Amino acid sequence: MKKVLLFFKNIPFTVLLIFYIYFFQGVIHNLGHPVTPALVESMGTSDYYFGIYFAAMSLGLLVGGPIWGVLGDRGNKRLYMTLGLFVYSFGQFMFAYVGDENIMILFRFISGFGVSASVTLLLSHLIENSKDENRTTYLGWYQALFILGASAGYWIAGQMSSVQYLMDLLGTDDYRYIFYIQAFLNIFHAIFIFFAIGKDKNIPLDEKEERPNILKAFSDIRKLDKNLLIFLVSLALISLGAINISKFIEVYMNDIGLTPKNIGDFVGTTGLVSLAATIVLVPIVAKLRKDFPIMIVIQVISAIIIFFVFRTNEILVSLYTLFMLYVVLKAVYSPLEQHYISSQAPQGKYGSMMGVRQLFFAIGLVLGPLLGGLLYEISPLYVFDFSVIMFVLGFILLLIVGRRIKNGNGVTIE
Repeated sequence: MKKVLLFFKNIPFTVLLIFYIYFFQGVIHNLGHPVTPALVESMGTSDYYFGIYFAAMSLGLLVGGPIWGVLGDRGNKRLYMTLGLFVYSFGQFMFAYVGDENIMILFRFISGFGVSASVTLLLSHLIENSKDENRTTYLGWYQALFILGASAGYWIAGQMSSVQYLMDLLGTDDYRYIFYIQAFLNIFHAIFIFFAIGKDKNIPLDEKEERPNILKAFSDIRKLDKNLLIFLVSLALISLGAINISKFIEVYMNDIGLTPKNIGDFVGTTGLVSLAATIVLVPIVAKLRKDFPIMIVIQVISAIIIFFVFRTNEILVSLYTLFMLYVVLKAVYSPLEQHYISSQAPQGKYGSMMGVRQLFFAIGLVLGPLLGGLLYEISPLYVFDFSVIMFVLGFILLLIVGRRIKNGNGVTIE
């Protein structure tokens, strides 16, 4: 505990503020997730729509990431984060209010486009305000605190939808009211960001670098370093596999008779495990400076775990034991991949680079639920087996990039 307190004491105030903001963003933005399967079911809508809704939001993330990233690199990140979060609140409110399963797809896209502003720009703001030697550890804490916040959001939503006193007080026996509350809280979150986040650091562009341009940012993707491009494709495949697990595990738990409270409790546990892994393992891994070998091993072990977890007879026992090892590995992988990508960004273009990362990450988020929805209707096991295949393909691409770097093809990174 003393080491943790000393760690936080030595962190710059701006970084601590970003941690605080992202934690509460995790809480607020995950209030709707544990009740979404039940909301879809209560409307008499097919499980496939659950995948479509998530894919629509992810498509908004995909489109919005590069756009908000470039705008943020031009200056005034806090304005764009605030604007994007207001758009997110509008989308979430209308998603619950409209009552038409097809129009709801549009509002999920709007939500994704809006939230991509804070997702992209908070990350680039953290990178700009952290030294390279501390960046992997900070990124680990950044992700872990979001996951902890997300877990708290799941737990709170579970209580709101199951504790009679809260249901009577807030009207949350109607699941739509949880989305209304989420939209309302997010507005206050957005206002806080606008007043709390200071002005951007004045980071000069590298020589011959042009002023950030939205259209050019999209066209320049094909000019990325080949190693980085292969790495980003591997990120898309891994995110495709991971998102199917994180989203369809909720549907699966709902289908086998578990309540939103059960789902919230489980996700809360994953948040605590992820935070513990960040405290203990991420600083150790960062000091090893063996990022690629570790990322490669993580994908292999993750594939093995997911293959066996959903084939056991005691599914809850497996989820609270073997699956938690997968959660630990995810907590270690995330800051490593973000550190590698940020190391490829030119000065003054962290937002643009993180926007490109968000684009590739969101490709997996878009395709995963669509394919997962189809596979789930055939057999839930097929969804998780598909994720295993994605982890294996991601492992192969990471292996290719690692060997290319080792052989001197492209930018060297430890």
